[in-house]
Amino acid sequence: MWLEGVVGMRRDFDVWLASFRDSIASYQYYIDFDKIYRNIADVKVELNILNSLIGSKQIEADFEKIVTRYPETLKCIPILLAVRSNEIYAMDEDGAFTYHFKKMSDTIEQYKTFMRKTGLFQLMQNHHIRNLLDYVTGVETGLDSNGRKNRGGHLMEDLVEKFIQKAGFRRDETYFKEMTITKIHQKWGIDLSAISNDGKAEKRFDYVIKMPDQLYVIETNFYTSGGSKLNETARSYKTIANEVKTIRGVTFLWFTDGKGWRSARGNLRETFDVLDTVYNIQDLENGVLDELRKRGAA
Repeated sequence: MWLEGVVGMRRDFDVWLASFRDSIASYQYYIDFDKIYRNIADVKVELNILNSLIGSKQIEADFEKIVTRYPETLKCIPILLAVRSNEIYAMDEDGAFTYHFKKMSDTIEQYKTFMRKTGLFQLMQNHHIRNLLDYVTGVETGLDSNGRKNRGGHLMEDLVEKFIQKAGFRRDETYFKEMTITKIHQKWGIDLSAISNDGKAEKRFDYVIKMPDQLYVIETNFYTSGGSKLNETARSYKTIANEVKTIRGVTFLWFTDGKGWRSARGNLRETFDVLDTVYNIQDLENGVLDELRKRGAA
């Protein structure tokens, strides 16, 4: 096996699987504060203007004065309700209405009705909050936590890229991100049609590493839970592994991890048995990509 030269011993599947991680959450996975600060900066001035409504004894009259003089303050009202859209639909026994906040398209009375019925007037008038900037920071933090699923989908991909860079490969010079077999053929003249069902399917790899005498095509994924998708993934990559063996000068690398594989160990073992170059995070930490670079430079 290719990895034998890296760790000095033949790998045992069960030992290898036991080293899979429960999570790979990075420090930035939980909350993207930079994004939150950018969003707040876009409405900071308007929020400070609306701050004068906090504790107001005549909040509806004061609101009318503010919106008349500073209609741009309307754009930050949706975020007070944790809404990203510039339009909000609402209905009750009095009927249905779509309110517009990008610019003043409705009457001031309609906006006052919205503020009253949603409870925003009460929120500010009764001192339930002290500062709208702090309040919106909390709202933005809550909304951003919903983005963890999207960030999680890229965690393994980003982690592998860091190890690629750490090994000394340079982006768009010696390694490339998200390359299709068509782009690979156009750039280096390497025919990967065996992987694409003779051109009927356009396969895209997460990363491609180009060495003088070898091309490495890379897939990455991490699974925190089981399911049929894992079995499908293992079978698919087993097929790719066998197809790549027919192409001279091309090696398929698969970096995967996650406790989800424990419930799909049978299919993963089948791929492990035919693909010497399937690795986990511990393999990355043990320098598998450093060894790859050394071999390419030899």
